[in-house]
Amino acid sequence: MSEAPLIDPQIIWPVVGAVVAGALIGLEREYRASAAGFRTHILVSLSSALLMLAAVHQVHWLTDTPPDIIRIDPVRMAHGILTGIGFLCGGVIFREGFTVRGLTTAASLWFTSALGILFGVSFFSLGALGTIATLLVLAAVSLTDALLPQRRYAEIKVRYRADAAINIAGFRLALSGHALNPRKIDLEADAQALTFTTMVSGYRETRVDALAATLRKDESVLAFECRAGSP
Repeated sequence: MSEAPLIDPQIIWPVVGAVVAGALIGLEREYRASAAGFRTHILVSLSSALLMLAAVHQVHWLTDTPPDIIRIDPVRMAHGILTGIGFLCGGVIFREGFTVRGLTTAASLWFTSALGILFGVSFFSLGALGTIATLLVLAAVSLTDALLPQRRYAEIKVRYRADAAINIAGFRLALSGHALNPRKIDLEADAQALTFTTMVSGYRETRVDALAATLRKDESVLAFECRAGSP
């Protein structure tokens, strides 16, 4: 009589699939130095798969419960996993200047959890397809950044000497001359300086460099600051 395997294949292969899927996505995120990388994605996928395996095979751990009253409902477990993973995803999203960073990593974590769920219920074909699709989307980030139009913004702050012959209209004209379109312009004046602050659209590095070169030639300019970002 052949001996039973040490580990049930119905359990080991979902775990292997979840680990591989999490590792592949995590490697891509690690390469891009995201807030959540290789180990985090593996743990998210693995934990989701283990919880789904526990839900699917709960008859094996509810040994004291009569089989006729056990109701297997993996959907409830999946709902709880995807809800809980949202708290982890929120931890990798942060604001940096005018840019919100971490949204892609949060989405990859959430999707990695979904892949773990698929492997946990032994839906290998859909899990493998989802892994490949996710990797293609993440790998295409450079291509999409180059091809898709983006409207970029920047905060510009310029300090002039207090006796400088400059006003809001003149400052707006200086920015427009470099194809930078200002919104509301704030003016702060004291005994030492005049400070203009505004948000501009049409940001390009070449345009800001040209503006900086123009301001450096103006002896009344004390300081220039530009903080760029995407909406």
